[in-house]
Amino acid sequence: MEPLIDDPALTGKPLSAEPGTVTKKSSSTQGKSLTQIAMARLRKDKTAMVCLSIVVFFVLIAVFAPLLAKLEGQDPTTYHMDLVDDYGFPTIGPNSEHWFGVEPRLGRDNFARWVYGARPSLIVAASATVISTLIGVVVGLVAGFARGWVDRMLSWVIDFTLSLPSLLFAIAVPAVAVSVIYGAQEGVSAEQTSDVRFYSLIFVLSFVGWANLARLIRGEVLSLREREFIQAARVLGVPTHKILFKELLPNLVAPIVVASSLALPTYIVTEAGLTVLGVGLSEPTPSWGLTISAATSYYREDPLYLWIPVLGITILVISLSLLGDAIRDAFDPRTRR
Repeated sequence: MEPLIDDPALTGKPLSAEPGTVTKKSSSTQGKSLTQIAMARLRKDKTAMVCLSIVVFFVLIAVFAPLLAKLEGQDPTTYHMDLVDDYGFPTIGPNSEHWFGVEPRLGRDNFARWVYGARPSLIVAASATVISTLIGVVVGLVAGFARGWVDRMLSWVIDFTLSLPSLLFAIAVPAVAVSVIYGAQEGVSAEQTSDVRFYSLIFVLSFVGWANLARLIRGEVLSLREREFIQAARVLGVPTHKILFKELLPNLVAPIVVASSLALPTYIVTEAGLTVLGVGLSEPTPSWGLTISAATSYYREDPLYLWIPVLGITILVISLSLLGDAIRDAFDPRTRR
């Protein structure tokens, strides 16, 4: 009589546990998307979390600038001429009433202008990042997916935009915008000129910034449009706009997020640089760039007047840059952090 075969692999029976062991039900594993994996890796990055905390701190300063100035008891527009001497130098330093002292010549409170100065820098940079990202993504998607004359025309527009001298463009646009809006009117107020310069600066940064992202997205789409899932969607008759925004766009989240995170500190530095050169924001808008430009004449006698906005821009830009690098590494599957 042949022995009975009791092999689970052959009989199909479940494997029996060894005596004395406790069997546990295996939990079902749930798949994670690339974005979920990247966010998990980003949360484990201590440098990224510290930089994110610093960025949030500056955002809160900008949001609650009126409350902070009220807490100090000052505002960014009041002149304290009694606190400066005949040569324009402050007669007091930082104290309980003026936490960062007063600015030379006009005697306005430095702390109030510093907290309010964070607003235009962040608003201009964030607005330009959002607008340039939207334009760059749409143009890159269409140029990469379309064929023939549409791709050639959009590629020519991208190359033309990249070839423009951005500095000359930034110098010319605010002056042209003021003349177009107000014409030959006399008595244009400083507030009106400041508003035009503010929106002109957002337009300039958005106009010169979208082309780089569009070229990047176009290159990614050129490789994705030949993949099997795109070919299957086209065979099934899926509309083009659904292929672009429901099939291709989710696969472009990583380069879009990385490009946006790296563009934000660039726009902050550009805004401050143009303002220092005199072609960016103007009075009476409180701005770190305006403070730096005015402080170059007083940096020896009043170094605090210069270093407060310089440190604000430096810390914010470094934090954003390191955070952008961490986001890029988190979305890169070839890195292991």
